[in-house]
Amino acid sequence: MQPFKYRSRLNSGLFRNRITFLQSTSTEDELRQKEIVWAQYKSSWAMIKTVKGSEYVSASADQAEVTYRFVIHYIPGISKNMRIDYNGRIFDIIEPPINDDELDETLTILARERL
Repeated sequence: MQPFKYRSRLNSGLFRNRITFLQSTSTEDELRQKEIVWAQYKSSWAMIKTVKGSEYVSASADQAEVTYRFVIHYIPGISKNMRIDYNGRIFDIIEPPINDDELDETLTILARERL
């Protein structure tokens, strides 16, 4: 039996933000039109960091764009086609999740907030 090893980089105190992954499902309404509904997939504790903030002018309107990095304990099945819900704020995943060091311990997810 291996002795307990404390891993400071996986300190549970850093994973203090509760997030929910949303997966799109299509349904048909009364008029047989397809409607996309975002349903809860899984919830997880996450560490959230701001990666980049930028402002730009597009079509005479000021736009603000902030990219966030979510680090979670490894969950298989998380994909780029999902969204993240954090306290009512919705984030679009902009890159496929990265399995850190291929150890199946943590995933790093880059996401952009929907404004």
